[in-house]
Amino acid sequence: PISDGDARSRRRELSGNAGLRVVDEADTVPTVDAVFFDLYGTLVDIRTDETSAAAWDALRSALSDCGVTYTGNAELQRRFETLAQPIRDAAVAAHGEWVEPDLLPVYAALAGECRNDDATARSLAWTFRQASTSLLRMYSGAPELLARLRAAGKRVVLVSNAQSCYTRPELAALGLDRAFDRIVISSEVGVRKPSPAIFLRALEAEHLTPDRVLMVGNDERADILGAASAGIAGVYLRTEISPASDPQASAHAALSLAGPDYAELLQYLT
Repeated sequence: PISDGDARSRRRELSGNAGLRVVDEADTVPTVDAVFFDLYGTLVDIRTDETSAAAWDALRSALSDCGVTYTGNAELQRRFETLAQPIRDAAVAAHGEWVEPDLLPVYAALAGECRNDDATARSLAWTFRQASTSLLRMYSGAPELLARLRAAGKRVVLVSNAQSCYTRPELAALGLDRAFDRIVISSEVGVRKPSPAIFLRALEAEHLTPDRVLMVGNDERADILGAASAGIAGVYLRTEISPASDPQASAHAALSLAGPDYAELLQYLT
């Protein structure tokens, strides 16, 4: 008969032959109370181009409907940057290198001459985001993965580098807004991965210690090394939108998987 530990070792060895690299050679799998997830490239596939004419055309048209007219996209882009730069500078002064300022006030200021309200700002931001996005979809099995982890009694927390005014509507559109026990977005806390501060903020909010948490992400520097700087072990998923310079398998991760291999991740965790 094969013990549970032997079975787990065998699974990991066979997976390695299929292209999976397991760095942690211990037979035991970490016991965790929570799993932190990155969003884009980990649970969700996305393609955006914020320099596209279509995105700026859409924003300029929406502003025109608000009564604010720009003669062309170049003028609008200059105005956007003029409004955004002081916000970025102030954020860097407050939080340092890995800053993530909330840019929603830029959209509010763009429409401020006629409609200075939160709903209008969010509508403008969402218009721009939608027009700049050519692909937005969940990876197959992502909702089921989150549901199974929660059903197993594990806290599921999103830790994402993103603008909240873009990401929260996308979570709602994908049906993921209720899939997490907590959502931590960099623009809402003012700092982004790989800073340990964003991970520590999530740990504090969840009343967790780093040794009881696993981080899952597709960016070695932001997700794996960032989590490690906060004392959290990581699982690395090498997906199509991982940084081009990332390795196929991370030497710094407890586990590396080729693509969003949620079945293997569940085997590792359960």
